[in-house]
Amino acid sequence: MAADRVLILDFGSQVTQLIARRVRESGVYCEIHPFSMAEDRLRAFGAKAVILSGSPASVTDANAPRAPEAVFGLGVPVLGICYGQQTMCAQLGGRVEGSDHREYGRAFLEVTSNCPLFDGVWLTGASEQVWMSHGDRVTALPEGFRVVGISDGAPFAAIADESRHFYGVQFHPEVVHTPGGARLLSNFIHGVAGCTGDWTMAAFREAAVTKIRTQVGKGRVICGLSGGVDSTVAAVLLHEAIGDQLTCIFVDTGLMRMGEADEVVTLFRDHYNIPLIHAEAGALFLGKLAGVSDPETKRKIIGATFIDVFDAEAGKIGGAEFLAQGTLYPDVIESVSVTGGPSVTIKSHHNVGGLPARMKLKLVEPLRDLFKDEVRKLGRELGLPESFVGRHPFPGPGLAIRIPGDITPEKLDLLRRADRIYLEEIRNAGLYDDIWQAFAVLLPVRSVGVMGDGRSYDYVLALRAVTSTDGMTADYYRFDHDFLAGTATRIINEVRGINRVTYDITSKPPGTIEWE
Repeated sequence: MAADRVLILDFGSQVTQLIARRVRESGVYCEIHPFSMAEDRLRAFGAKAVILSGSPASVTDANAPRAPEAVFGLGVPVLGICYGQQTMCAQLGGRVEGSDHREYGRAFLEVTSNCPLFDGVWLTGASEQVWMSHGDRVTALPEGFRVVGISDGAPFAAIADESRHFYGVQFHPEVVHTPGGARLLSNFIHGVAGCTGDWTMAAFREAAVTKIRTQVGKGRVICGLSGGVDSTVAAVLLHEAIGDQLTCIFVDTGLMRMGEADEVVTLFRDHYNIPLIHAEAGALFLGKLAGVSDPETKRKIIGATFIDVFDAEAGKIGGAEFLAQGTLYPDVIESVSVTGGPSVTIKSHHNVGGLPARMKLKLVEPLRDLFKDEVRKLGRELGLPESFVGRHPFPGPGLAIRIPGDITPEKLDLLRRADRIYLEEIRNAGLYDDIWQAFAVLLPVRSVGVMGDGRSYDYVLALRAVTSTDGMTADYYRFDHDFLAGTATRIINEVRGINRVTYDITSKPPGTIEWE
């Protein structure tokens, strides 16, 4: 898939995925694996460079995670970030201690010496903003290292051993709060490790088609469609690889936005001529969800019912050997703990952990190496309409998790109409592509209001909109008051049953749980 590969060893940092994003943005393929990766797999990976991530742990603890000793004998460049720098120093003969001078948040790095990491980024003597998150600090360097940067709380904030190509930084270059961080990582990957940058969507597409054909052979494949970007791109890629060996099953849960089910059917049957079964099961899902308020219980009911409907439809096809689904790389990472064993899957609407045994199908997951924004790039590479490729994420549970409390046909209708108006106004204002995800939530409260000459007792609607590049961190979108006033007025005037509209300005800090 790529000639050059970078290995990221994960010690449990909440922003490890951001390291991978920065590496891939520079045109180099990388993978994240637990720090406990076995030595034979480590060597077989064939990395041209290794990056050690941060961690919430303390190197001073007796059972603190350590990098495999083999990492330092591979003969390839190694970059330690935050905890990664600390464990590298401790393992190579340096010293790490707890400190009363902790650094969390914005700090300033004083560049004390030239270093390949800083080429074209920071000049010697400069003071540059970086993002710190540490309590411990390095207090003695291993032999061969020198200091190239300091901060108020870290006398060894950036270190280098050019002879072995080992480097360490106490700050986080992967986050946007370190303005020169992406360029620093690129210097390490390209300048130090000599990676060529051959990771492109065209190359991925070609390799993925070959891989699918090799895995499937002449077998038949069924693909579960949710109507979202991931499953749509997976289906189109599969169709390019195996043609009519693919049949798609679209389980219409009745929980999608207004008109989206029809758009899915039209795209697959008319535009791509891909065999499609449209299972209209809205009444079944509503019946199963009747009276259910707990959001996680809703998820489980929807997931189980989806599989039941899908399984019944798949049984009618006959001869299918494979099931394709749109699993993404974050789903894979989040399904494995940093100790290497299975963990609770964060995204409970994905089947990353496997399929029900009764289905007796082998999995095909053509997107499991991609992040969300890379899936969009692949969709464009495949010629999918921008209306699908650029669509905001819409989780599998759909409107069910945007109606806190019990779900009724009346509430679904109210939310669909209000949500349609909200998105229309965003598009009319030319803001849709500036926003990662926007949606309405029908709150489980009713408010007394005055409309015209009478009182009303109706629902309150919350509007949400966030910005993000990858869905791992998010901040609320700053609409101007005129936009919010105009949108709220339209919703209240056109959707009888809603008399209050509020805007949610909460943000999502760094982490890996999908924003919903």
